Amino acid sequence: MRVLTLTTVAGLFLLASQAVAQQQTQTGQVKPPAQAAPAQKPATPPATQPPAPLPPLPFPEGAKVAYVDVQQIANDSIEGKGYAAKVQALNQKRSGELAEKNKTLQANQQKLSQGANAMNESAQASLQKEIERQQVEIQRFTQDAQAEIQDLQTQLQAEFQRKIMPIIEQVAVKRGLFMVFSRDAGIVWANRGLDLTAEVIKAFDAAAISPAPKPPGPPE
Repeated sequence: MRVLTLTTVAGLFLLASQAVAQQQTQTGQVKPPAQAAPAQKPATPPATQPPAPLPPLPFPEGAKVAYVDVQQIANDSIEGKGYAAKVQALNQKRSGELAEKNKTLQANQQKLSQGANAMNESAQASLQKEIERQQVEIQRFTQDAQAEIQDLQTQLQAEFQRKIMPIIEQVAVKRGLFMVFSRDAGIVWANRGLDLTAEVIKAFDAAAISPAPKPPGPPE
């Protein structure tokens, strides 16, 4: 089944840094970033109230199948929120480090562009070489950070699946079910009473906050 989806803006932010790191003229000198024209503020659409959630329906008597929304479990459960917070924390840390690297690069770009006439050829060449080194460093940092975030997401997805499957099984056995479907897999229609997502989240949260059993001590 499809499991936890941890959304992150790291890819967009990190990829955007490459455009800053590669602003060079045809002569090899770096030009300062162009000032973007101020965008017109879009008209604010009228506020609309989100549709009220439908009231829950009782589980159909005698039903032997059910379904769950795995993504909702990931979004609303204690464990799922904790996983998302870990990814967000890593994303913010790496984004901050990247911003500092870009800030240093832009300062050198501006220095070379504005002070070229006051610098001798040796100083210009030295600063140009440093800018090129910083560009390569930013590109490698971007790739490493994206890979690191992706690895963390993969690790947390596996951990989420390992923890949620016994909870789903527990709820299914309690209900006497033969099968539990995932809504994420593409159910066309189902009686809403067969939705056990809230029940699974409740059981999942209870397992998350209950103290872990102590290992047995040595025999007396």
